[in-house]
Amino acid sequence: QVQLVGSGGGLVQAGGSLRLSCAASGSRFSLHAMGWYRQAPGEQRELVAIISGGGSTTYAESVKGRFTISRDNGKNTVYLQMNSLKPEDTAIYYCTADILFGLKLSTYWGQGTRVTVSS
Repeated sequence: QVQLVGSGGGLVQAGGSLRLSCAASGSRFSLHAMGWYRQAPGEQRELVAIISGGGSTTYAESVKGRFTISRDNGKNTVYLQMNSLKPEDTAIYYCTADILFGLKLSTYWGQGTRVTVSS
C-alpha cells in the first residue's frame, strides 16, 4: 500500500506565506510526476502546479511567480511554497502523485489540507 499525507495548511493574512508538504509512504514503489491541486468552495478542483520526475515544472497562470513546487526524492516528498498569498488562494489543497507500485502506475491523492487567506 502507498499513501500520500499532506500537511502545512492553515490561516494566513493576505501577502503572507505558507509551505505545504506531502510525503509518500509505503514500500517498493517509485514516484513519477507529483503535483498540487486545489478546490475552493463551490468550485471545481483545479491544477496548481506539477513537477515531473526529472524536475520540470508547470504552474497555473494564477500562481506563477508566487508559488514554487519542488520535490525531495530522497524523502519521497513534494513541497509547495506559497508566497504573496491572496484571499482567492483560499481552498483545500490536494497533493497528487503518479506512483508505480508493482507493475501498475496509478494516480494517488492526499487527504487535502485547508489553506485560508484572510484579507
